[in-house]
Amino acid sequence: MRLRNKPWADEKLSEFSHFVIANPEEQKGKWRDVFGNDNPLYIEVGSGKGRFITEMAKAHPNVNFIGIEVYKSVIVAALDRVIEADIPNVKLLNVDATNIRDYFAKGEVDRLYLNFSDPWPKTRHAKRRLTYKTFLSIYEDILPSNGEIHFKTDNQGLFESSLKSISEYGMLLSYVSLDLHNSDFEGNIMTEYEEKFSNLGSRIYRMEAKFQ
Repeated sequence: MRLRNKPWADEKLSEFSHFVIANPEEQKGKWRDVFGNDNPLYIEVGSGKGRFITEMAKAHPNVNFIGIEVYKSVIVAALDRVIEADIPNVKLLNVDATNIRDYFAKGEVDRLYLNFSDPWPKTRHAKRRLTYKTFLSIYEDILPSNGEIHFKTDNQGLFESSLKSISEYGMLLSYVSLDLHNSDFEGNIMTEYEEKFSNLGSRIYRMEAKFQ
């Protein structure tokens, strides 16, 4: 993915530091203090331009949401959505999710969303997929017992490899849809990619899994 450089991004992220949390490692174990309540904490790894995380925060005011996006040129678009929504239950982190254990304590996160992650289709790149066992181990460290991962993609190969990886890790699959938009699932909130691919006729795959 080619990203256009936005030299003003740093300044904007700093200006809205109440939405984009700098030095999140300092908040490890203290996120309920950041939000000022004891509501559940849900995070999205790879929040892109922020449509999903912002709309989820609007739809679920009694849940705290954190969107994680590594690219500054992308997270500023998410920030615009959050600023416009002006709601207290969503924050953003401009960090690399591979270091997520540095930002959240054991059991501090109640649910994790993975939406339209890079499929890394070549076999030699399997370890880079966000549902590979090494990533699942990282998520297990910040989720509680029975903590959930919710995963969506338009890529059949990634979905199949993710089902295999998650099952082999010993997680319990509680929901699987091979065609989400033609299912009876209620309350789906689309990402930007989801709307784009769905409009092109692509099937959307979704699963929910729990650590045991």
